[in-house]
Amino acid sequence: MESMGKKKRPRRSFMPEFKAEIVELCQRGDRSIGQLAKDFDLTETAVRDWVRQAEVDAGQRDGLTSSEREELAALRRENRRLREDVDILKRATAFFVRETR
Repeated sequence: MESMGKKKRPRRSFMPEFKAEIVELCQRGDRSIGQLAKDFDLTETAVRDWVRQAEVDAGQRDGLTSSEREELAALRRENRRLREDVDILKRATAFFVRETR
């Protein structure tokens, strides 16, 4: 089954300037998203996501802006770290309670 389908691409990252250029080309309407994706060796899904996020950032569509997404990710990282800190303190407290008895 696996040999019949498409090979999975390695994950790539793109500069914000490149994404903005692709979004601009899409919004001009000269070429379809599918054609742009093919021309630049991108996935249609990635290009559609970039266009959608640009529309959210421009206020044309509802959703989290890029800066809000970054803030949310940072808050989630901090929350995870703080939960780990609390867990360590709970274990240390339990250890010292057992040692003093």
